[in-house]
Amino acid sequence: MTRSPGRGWSDPYAGMPGRRLFLAVPLPEDAATAVASVVDEVRAAGLPEGMHDVRWVRLDGLHLTLRFLGPTPEDRIPPTAEAVRLAAADGAPIPVSIGESGAFPQRGRPRTLWVGIVSGGPELDALAARVGERLVQAGWPRDDRPFRAHLTLARSDGLAAGTLVADRLAGAMRDRRIDFVADRLTLFESVTGGGPARYVPVTSAAFGARPDVPPDVYHRVLP
Repeated sequence: MTRSPGRGWSDPYAGMPGRRLFLAVPLPEDAATAVASVVDEVRAAGLPEGMHDVRWVRLDGLHLTLRFLGPTPEDRIPPTAEAVRLAAADGAPIPVSIGESGAFPQRGRPRTLWVGIVSGGPELDALAARVGERLVQAGWPRDDRPFRAHLTLARSDGLAAGTLVADRLAGAMRDRRIDFVADRLTLFESVTGGGPARYVPVTSAAFGARPDVPPDVYHRVLP
């Protein structure tokens, strides 16, 4: 990611060595398509002349983030992949329902716009805690920050448009539910440059898979 003209945002991890990794639950295709239709509805309304749009995430890699790891050296990836396998093996598929929206922070100009979880939240909380324990066993520091499952759709970085778009997103999600089953845990790499970040799977394991079955491993794909 690079600084966006007129938006006052820069990438805090720019120039740091290692692959930028995070653990998440990917959305299945039908749920991702339903979320994309909500975004299309909000964006179709347009913005007043001269107002910069928010930075929408790529809709081809929607996911519920469980833990952001940041720039990671290559030798840390195998034990992290093992943590993915073990955490997934301990779990079971989780029915999830997306059905609310909000922004961080809630007052003033928001910086992040998201849709939230109305069903399956406690199970995702437990999954995040289990992932955290497996990561500690793999050598990562413990993360005691509170976890709240949500799906980030845009970053407004304090832009004037943030509040307007947040209100439109709330209207689009009113009385709307998007249901899916979370069935796997994935270690993603965030590949930046040339627009919104792309989320490339590094390894993935199904919930409830036998612990002796290795996770799916993906080769890094670059443009």
